Amino acid sequence: MTTSPCQGVPRSRKPMRMPSHVVRAACVIALACVALPLEGCAAVAFPCRIASATLKIVPVVGHPAAVPFDACAAAVD
Repeated sequence: MTTSPCQGVPRSRKPMRMPSHVVRAACVIALACVALPLEGCAAVAFPCRIASATLKIVPVVGHPAAVPFDACAAAVD
């Protein structure tokens, strides 16, 4: 009969979770890195384009719902 070297080792370790402020800071930094290269009008049209792209994911109603946001981005450009 063989014994495992891990026998008797407690398995009570929980995975480490990152604090919410670290995650929030990482998100802000990532968004800033994406928006930094945008100039003038592109920076203003960015939220319209993101909303439009997000709505277009929704089947059937996504494209019609995204039309106003596409128009917003086109008007800014």
